[in-house]
Amino acid sequence: MRRPVIALLSDFGSRDPYVAEMKAVILSICQDALIVDISHEIEKFNIRMGAFILAQAAPYFPKGTIHVAVVDPGVGTPRRPIIVETKRSLYVGPDNGLLILAAQKEEIRQIYEITNSRYMLKKVSRTFHGRDIFSPAAAYLANGVKPPEFGPPIQDPVKPSFSTPKIREDAIFGEIIHIDGFGNLITNISEENLNAFGISEGENLRVQLGDKQMNLKLCSSYDEVAKGTLLSIIGGTSFFEISVNQGNASKTLNVGLGTSVILRR
Repeated sequence: MRRPVIALLSDFGSRDPYVAEMKAVILSICQDALIVDISHEIEKFNIRMGAFILAQAAPYFPKGTIHVAVVDPGVGTPRRPIIVETKRSLYVGPDNGLLILAAQKEEIRQIYEITNSRYMLKKVSRTFHGRDIFSPAAAYLANGVKPPEFGPPIQDPVKPSFSTPKIREDAIFGEIIHIDGFGNLITNISEENLNAFGISEGENLRVQLGDKQMNLKLCSSYDEVAKGTLLSIIGGTSFFEISVNQGNASKTLNVGLGTSVILRR
């Protein structure tokens, strides 16, 4: 029988003892768990960055993986702890939009609020739900406890603006959700969104990035344009990116996370 996989993501920092405490709680409840670190280097409180990294990594994990994500600036407030059940995985974390980008790619079946204290630590702190609520929930899920046993279903999860671009008759409206180490500007506009709009590789697109207007070719590789030239491409993440061939688009265009992106043909 395959060991249950629990994948962890947080903004704690890899050397922070918080990460070890989460793992210790998981293993104390489910000794067979195979714990994998996605990343603990998410920028502090940056829900958008955490959501993107989770969505990028999740499809490559085995079916049935339990993802625990903790980027939780609202810890201690009335924000809800939740379990998101999809056709492929389970996601455990705060109801602040962190889980939705990854989960909706796998088709969400149901979302449950974690309210059953039986599946939490006996003492729940005001500031560390990653250890006291989310880690125990993941471990009990790995032991075979079904999601409905943790609490009631909810129909109104937090869905941030970056989770879904808007497609209109004449344009796609999205935003920058990640800037990678090469300075590529990765948007929340997926390859599927482009296909639905009838956009294909090789086309020239009218792109509005914040207050900047430009015409960019949708390339299949960076070297389709000269070195130092702007281009657009479907990157390895399957999202629409704005890049510079052997350059840094973020520095060239002086834009950051959350910058609006509008695509027209």
